[in-house]
Amino acid sequence: MTIKHSAALAALAVTTALGTGALAESHEMALSGELKIFSDMSNPAPRAVMEGMVERFGEMHPDLEIELTIIDREAYKTQIRNFLTANPPDVANWYAGNRMAPYVDAGLFEDVSDLWEGELSETLASTKGAMTLDGKQWGVPYTYYQWGIYYREDIYAEHGLEEPQDWEQLKSNCQTLLDNGIKCFTIGTKFLWTAAGWFDYLNMRTNGYDFHMALTAGEVEWTDDRVKQTFANWRELIDMGAFIDDHTAYSWQEALPFMVNGEAAAYLMGNFAVAPLREAGLSDEQLAYAQFPAINPDVELAEDAPTDTFHIPAGAENKEAARAFLKFVTSAENQTTINAGDALGQLPVNSQSSVDDDEFLKEGFETLSSNSPGGVAQFFDRDAPAEMAKVAMEGFQEFMVKPDNIDRILDKLERARQRIY
Repeated sequence: MTIKHSAALAALAVTTALGTGALAESHEMALSGELKIFSDMSNPAPRAVMEGMVERFGEMHPDLEIELTIIDREAYKTQIRNFLTANPPDVANWYAGNRMAPYVDAGLFEDVSDLWEGELSETLASTKGAMTLDGKQWGVPYTYYQWGIYYREDIYAEHGLEEPQDWEQLKSNCQTLLDNGIKCFTIGTKFLWTAAGWFDYLNMRTNGYDFHMALTAGEVEWTDDRVKQTFANWRELIDMGAFIDDHTAYSWQEALPFMVNGEAAAYLMGNFAVAPLREAGLSDEQLAYAQFPAINPDVELAEDAPTDTFHIPAGAENKEAARAFLKFVTSAENQTTINAGDALGQLPVNSQSSVDDDEFLKEGFETLSSNSPGGVAQFFDRDAPAEMAKVAMEGFQEFMVKPDNIDRILDKLERARQRIY
């Protein structure tokens, strides 16, 4: 194997040319030429995962020269449009949902619907909606992670509470906790996006996935009565005093001690919160995960599960090899390997993959693979355009502090919708 390093695209970019001499088992497709891959997996663990994938794929195709360029994650976001236009690789990392829409609309991503025909439509079913625009699929997913309610199982048990199965039980649990001097939920809204998690779940549970995606796509007025119902449900918790005080002063990490210390019983958060909760001293006997309960029984359950993806630029030169790489990426075996605890530590999208022996990964995999019939959203600031997300999340934070301002907040969001879309 030969490895070269050279600066490319950004000061932090490196190019690794992997010419594999190792012959692995034969593969159904004989590939040759050069395959150029651009990736934003620049942090140490993701970088090792990306390099490992390229190495394994290269061993399957010894006549294929693979050039992997890893670009700093933040620099990548500012450069992707330029390189897709001027110097497209054959494969590029990105994200699902509305985050890929600008590049699809500009004709910069290849339609890969053919890859989704047959088996992939079933094994990757949870994210098919998030990979689909205009009835076509524009990439493939390789990892995601669940959101949900992480709660102190020991505190629930102490007060005779069970995991909430519906909205009424969530509220009655909350009242019991408040009666005993414990806040229902910790949250830190200093950086706004945590409040968006609450909006996502409340809106998807009130109005359903399709309505939520139409709203984030600018197709529904923010002053619509159905949106107002979402906020009315949210207000029930706010008026109870369900959330910790002064949450605008805290980042999401700074809100963790309230749960660790038992001052709050739960946190609506992504699975990345588990590691710091464990590091702070909570055992798996004290922690549990619950899927956000149903509010409106007439809508199917849908989840937030931010999904990372691979795409083929429309201007790619070796599309045959690129398609083979995307197929390899989506295989159950590969997704098991790259999402393991010592790798990405997230969830494989392929429902035939297996997950590490970790209760939260297992529960998340079960939720997303088997109990999210409504669909998988990408999270508000991925599903809505950046400018709309900023205005809306400012509104969510203000609402949590001053719910009486709801009409003014929704009028402001509606004016922003008319301006931005």
